[in-house]
Amino acid sequence: MRAIRIRHRKPLALATAAVLAGLTVPAATTTPAMATTALPATVTAATATATDYDPTYYADAIGKTGPALKDSLHTIISDQTKISYSAVWNALKVTDQDPNNSNNVILLYSGVSRSKSLNGGDVGDWNREHVWAKSHGDFGTSTGPGTDLHHLRPEDVRVNSIRDNKDFDNGGSSFTDSGGSLTDSDSFEPRDAVKGDVARMILYMAVRYEGTDGWPDLEPNDSVTNGSNPYHGRLSVLKQWHEQDPPSAFEENRNDVIYDSYQHNRNPFIDHPEWVESIW
Repeated sequence: MRAIRIRHRKPLALATAAVLAGLTVPAATTTPAMATTALPATVTAATATATDYDPTYYADAIGKTGPALKDSLHTIISDQTKISYSAVWNALKVTDQDPNNSNNVILLYSGVSRSKSLNGGDVGDWNREHVWAKSHGDFGTSTGPGTDLHHLRPEDVRVNSIRDNKDFDNGGSSFTDSGGSLTDSDSFEPRDAVKGDVARMILYMAVRYEGTDGWPDLEPNDSVTNGSNPYHGRLSVLKQWHEQDPPSAFEENRNDVIYDSYQHNRNPFIDHPEWVESIW
């Protein structure tokens, strides 16, 4: 049984409802999305907040720490409905809908609001970005980690290509339509407003895929030269980003939509940010 969680997030909730109901609004051109960077906040056990999911969904994880917590969360979030890679297109049009324009999605790294209809592989289109690079473990786009919505986001085709399969780290240079993101020869730094989102997606993947269901055992490490190995870095930086950029209303809404309408599992680090420090 899934618990019902009530959040005061009316603009996002109404926008999502509009899509599900098939409502339309006037068409809009591609414009930069409005975003507010969260103030730095240290997320620790001392700032932990109980969620409405604790007595049900997270019941077996509450009170645990370290490896026991990770094992418990793996069991919980592995109870998941999988979708095909082709189905990801339409799912992203709902999970990443622009709360200010139901015709558009927000692109992860560039922060641009772009028409949902411009999904594809041409210049000016948006495509399906694997935040945990699919070559890190060589799982490709097969149903499983390659189609897991908790780490798939819309992104401009060219920006996606610039990110490529680089690990995450601080530093680098700006590029056209970067939105504040930076890159260098071996790493990628997302814009400030989604640094925490990226960290929590990487850590979700590390808990969800433990090598027990035919897929690689994905783990974070502190390297930026992981290549095709099933690792992603840089963990120390990802933890900093997680603390500096707490879950936003957009990220929380996305977690809810994936849980309610698609995979029926959650990213626990959005619900309980303090669990990152407890595990890593």
